[in-house]
Amino acid sequence: MTSTKINRRSIVKGGAGAAVAVGSKASSVFAAPAVIQETGSTIEVTYWASQSGVNGEAEQELVNMFNESQQDVKVNYQFQGTYEETAQKLTAAIQARQVPEISTLSDVWWFKFYLAGALQPLTEYVNEAKIDTADYFESLWNEGVREGVQYWMPFARSTPLFYYNRDAFAAAGVDESIVGNWDTFVENTEALMVRDGDTVTQYAFGHPDAGSYNAWLFQAVIWSFEGAYSEDDFTITIAQDPGVEAGNFYRSTVADGWAIPVEDHTADFGTGLFAAIMASTGSMGGIRENATFDWGTAFIPEKYTFGCCTGGSGHSILATAEDAKKEAAFKYIAFASSPESTAFWSRRSGYMPVRKSAVESAEMQAFYDENPNALTAVEQLPKTDPQDAARVFIPNGDQIIGGGLEQITVNLVDAAEAFEEVSGILQEEAEPIIEQLADVEG
Repeated sequence: MTSTKINRRSIVKGGAGAAVAVGSKASSVFAAPAVIQETGSTIEVTYWASQSGVNGEAEQELVNMFNESQQDVKVNYQFQGTYEETAQKLTAAIQARQVPEISTLSDVWWFKFYLAGALQPLTEYVNEAKIDTADYFESLWNEGVREGVQYWMPFARSTPLFYYNRDAFAAAGVDESIVGNWDTFVENTEALMVRDGDTVTQYAFGHPDAGSYNAWLFQAVIWSFEGAYSEDDFTITIAQDPGVEAGNFYRSTVADGWAIPVEDHTADFGTGLFAAIMASTGSMGGIRENATFDWGTAFIPEKYTFGCCTGGSGHSILATAEDAKKEAAFKYIAFASSPESTAFWSRRSGYMPVRKSAVESAEMQAFYDENPNALTAVEQLPKTDPQDAARVFIPNGDQIIGGGLEQITVNLVDAAEAFEEVSGILQEEAEPIIEQLADVEG
């Protein structure tokens, strides 16, 4: 069976708008909304967030910076748990008509709320704030656009990266150049294994579980095998030959003994259990703080071709919020993705700056000189694609695919069997989405 050629970019409609003015502390991004300027009062807005650990501390600091920069809008920062927990709480809040004004929404959740009519169109606010939308990286900006309207502003955006333990590579006598290709990496996995008698103290590679977005990381792998989860019209293709080959490659990593799945593979990488992992750019802050060895980052390895996707989260405003609070809420959203803020956020968290001018700034260039690992994602970004519809637009698509991957890597089920089951579930779950899309967009 031959692989279906996928035009992954066609799912996103619209594009970046006309350039006007880049936000700065002297720009309208920091000015009070018109309604506030008229009343002279402070408007409080609630922000539901999902970052924890090092990243959560950085985001809280970013909110504090905004609140201290002016007296017209106060953002109340409320951590709600993981992306999934935040989305679940938001669903309940909408039903109870007690919504926050701003919510973090991940790449696999914002579309659900868009289809439900729960998200406020943001294009009018963007235009009124005179934000230079051309300064955002186009692929990151366009993923939040439907029918030419922005609903999901980029903030904590990422790509998968290949992280590797330089000290472990050196001790094994393995050249770092092998990380660019799955075949050359596999050829060196035995050298990267460390044993203490019958106990493995270092595996060549580590997998996350379904709760740690293994379906997001595998998106890049299945593309590198010239497969896909689905076509843009929701035709499910994961069980086709390229997908099965990619899945059985994952199975072989565990069956052959050089990789294992764990609950928190980034934490275990930091302790030295794994010589290499794939993980988010957003994991970099924690790895930088916790790893006790020299480590590096690289593009996702190729198989037959290169494949890498974008990911992460953005900000949305809830449509049922009061109009005055919506306008105030957008002031924070604009602030959070301004060149200055996205540069601060990137340096602290490891997520990519979402603005071109931030990357080009002297401050970020100096940071990249001192932290070249952080530059890898920016250099990889032009080679990335938006994810397949089956993962990001089908509710629970991530968990459905991730469950199939766990069958493969934990129970060592053949990928043909696991993905056939996954395919049937995805096809069933896609049907109401196709109907909703027709109702919403025609």
